[in-house]
Amino acid sequence: MATVTYDHASRIYPGTERPAVDQLNLHIEDGEFLVLVGPSGCGKSTSLRMLAGLEDVNQGRILIGDRDVTDVQPKDRDIAMVFQNYALYPHMTVADNMGFALKIAGTPKDEIRKRVEEAAKILDLTEYLDRKPKALSGGQRQRVAMGRAIVRQPQVFLMDEPLSNLDAKLRVQTRTQIASLQRRLGVTTVYVTHDQTEALTMGDRIAVLKDGVLQQVGTPREMYDTPNNVFVAGFIGSPAMNLGTYRVDNGVAQIGDARLPITRDAVAGLTDADKGEVTIGFRPESLELVSPSDPSALAIQVNIVEELGSDAYVYGTLKTGNGDQDVIIRVNPRTAPDKGEFIHAAIKPGNEHVFSPSSGARLATI
Repeated sequence: MATVTYDHASRIYPGTERPAVDQLNLHIEDGEFLVLVGPSGCGKSTSLRMLAGLEDVNQGRILIGDRDVTDVQPKDRDIAMVFQNYALYPHMTVADNMGFALKIAGTPKDEIRKRVEEAAKILDLTEYLDRKPKALSGGQRQRVAMGRAIVRQPQVFLMDEPLSNLDAKLRVQTRTQIASLQRRLGVTTVYVTHDQTEALTMGDRIAVLKDGVLQQVGTPREMYDTPNNVFVAGFIGSPAMNLGTYRVDNGVAQIGDARLPITRDAVAGLTDADKGEVTIGFRPESLELVSPSDPSALAIQVNIVEELGSDAYVYGTLKTGNGDQDVIIRVNPRTAPDKGEFIHAAIKPGNEHVFSPSSGARLATI
């Protein structure tokens, strides 16, 4: 196994001024499951392809272990890649698909059969080894693609949105299987997805990218509890964090008719560019229903109630000095309000996230 290091790695496509990946600095520990996540076009797949050798590195370098692989051919990097579209050979059986790379490498037939059978046992594919891909379901095909990577026994697994073609239920099931499989094998894994729920549930650590720039790296809990900036705060979490910009006067933010005290450290971090305002974020579960007479109560008109059985989410409108703001609140499903009703909620003490409106950077840690 091996570590992976991006050392100021950049990729600039011909004819473009802005790098697709800009000065990426990232160290992935031996045996770690790291998830690269971000919106479409943020550079996550390009970062993965740079590591695989499928994209040139225009600046900086990439290391696998202590070996600089920046200019090494893909076949010599000792990596295995799992693609979104499975990339199976339709005319070959499952066993032949899984062992094809070993056959090309000149591995003895007995060794190929042994490795294929071991991988098939791990992936619950033993009874399908003589079938062809057209006779398999989407989830089974994805497991075959995983098996093809496993039999190579590489130093690093690279996975590029491998669950995107699966239906919702199968996606949840397969992501659990992939995460548990990686922990059993202990192979360093870089996994690309645009789905932040996948990132939170699968990764040892998450790296968030935006416009080719790394925004934050941390454990799922760190990313959820202490996002570095407004972008990470709004991207990580489902439903999304509520975010709004409000006036601050004498250390108190005015949110509609409610008054929210802001910590001294957060106020001290404001600059002239912020023009006396702060951006405040609060998660749906960080709100609690209170009496209308509470000075911190936010008056919210209910638009939609989304019932999920164990939880219910209220999607409502909050009147503020800057116009209407959409707000999401998690409530008890058995006492959920009706559409059109007004409810009053307050942010639980210490559960607010405070950011600079001008830079988007976090001003204070909870």
